[in-house]
Amino acid sequence: MPGIVSAKTPPPTLSLSTAEPTQIRPSSSSASKRAPPSPSPSSSRAKPSPDRSSGKKKPDPQKLLDESSLDNPDLGPFLLKLARDTIASGEGPIKALDYAIRASKSFERCAVEGEPSLDLAMSLHVVAAIYCSLGRFDEAIPVLERAIQVPDVSRGSDHALAAFSGFMQLGDTHSMLGQLDKSIDCYKHGLDIQIQTLGDSDPRVAETCRYLAEAHVQTMQFEEAEKLCKQTLEIHRLHSVPASLEEAADRRLMALILEAKGEYESALEHLVLASMAMIANGQENEVAAIDVGIGNIYQCLGRFDEAVFSYQKALTVFKSAKGENHPSVASVFVRLADLYYKTGKLRESKSYCENALRIYNKPVPGTSQEEIASGLSDIAAVYESVNEPEEALRLLERAMKLLEDKAGQQNTIAGLEARMGVMYYMIGRYGEALSSFETAVNKLRGSGEKKSPSLVCC
Repeated sequence: MPGIVSAKTPPPTLSLSTAEPTQIRPSSSSASKRAPPSPSPSSSRAKPSPDRSSGKKKPDPQKLLDESSLDNPDLGPFLLKLARDTIASGEGPIKALDYAIRASKSFERCAVEGEPSLDLAMSLHVVAAIYCSLGRFDEAIPVLERAIQVPDVSRGSDHALAAFSGFMQLGDTHSMLGQLDKSIDCYKHGLDIQIQTLGDSDPRVAETCRYLAEAHVQTMQFEEAEKLCKQTLEIHRLHSVPASLEEAADRRLMALILEAKGEYESALEHLVLASMAMIANGQENEVAAIDVGIGNIYQCLGRFDEAVFSYQKALTVFKSAKGENHPSVASVFVRLADLYYKTGKLRESKSYCENALRIYNKPVPGTSQEEIASGLSDIAAVYESVNEPEEALRLLERAMKLLEDKAGQQNTIAGLEARMGVMYYMIGRYGEALSSFETAVNKLRGSGEKKSPSLVCC
């Protein structure tokens, strides 16, 4: 899920190289990770392999085009392996998709009546993952909706794993389409299954709670996000050492939630504790990132001198560790530009904007277009504040172009278009303003969202 939460918990995506569903659920702590149980009760049976010396010949892939051969119970596992190997060899996802679809058909035909086939569920997960890799998210949705109907959670952990994996993958796919409310519903179902299987205090439950909390932040549902984050903190208190990295991540998210609710003093307390945890673990760059957050809180509290000190601390670390032209440096320049605007130092504000633009105009290798677009959008906000709508409009147009072909950015683009509508209105281009507003509204309606994901915290 894009956007509002930095250092985001990785989504539960499916690895095409292994074609195994995600476990219930992987913890970021290496101490709590474990190999997922087999998704299939039949996974121990022998499967055809071209390397076997049993005398069996490798099936001819051309003969697999014959639909009647799909009734062979050995064909589904072979086709699924062929799909994995095709992806791994770089031959392309189209051929792999064909193999995976045929594997799912074979598993469905060979399934015992009344017995849910976890092989079928797994193959559907792979089909959906390939659709997503091709950007065909709309086609992945019905496949995953079929997949979550296959397992029977009452039959044990293997079925629970398959159901959990399906719901989380479906949630991520809805998120990539900008359908955040549907995404949250799927994550909730996944969390319920995980708690039913593992109990409500397992460290993997904490990771899913945090993931769901981040999704609630995206939709500005801060009360729900705070409850989940408190649950995450409590689980990590039980299972982790004091001042752990897990606790630090939880406190950073809690600070973001509290900042959005206007509870700045409480947010500051969580950030200070997170910073202490990061220092204890030798995470210098993360300490600098937290210093930026602390500076933001000080700025919201009107404690500008302390904000400048925090930003400058972060700037020193980022320049030393990442280089003077890194986007992290630019992001601090933008925060300083905003601060100096608020304190009436417009010359300094514009200077920092120009320094940030210099970095975003010539980004270092590895900088994502989403990161550049976010930076340009932040700089545009400063120019909006200093009443330079033409420059703000130019930057917003650049940001929108960078995101046009990016999956999962529909709501972000809608927010940019709405801001462009305001800028057009300010400079008297009323027709273009109306068009921008209408386009933004249509995008938000098309995603089925009740609220815009845009968040202004101070």
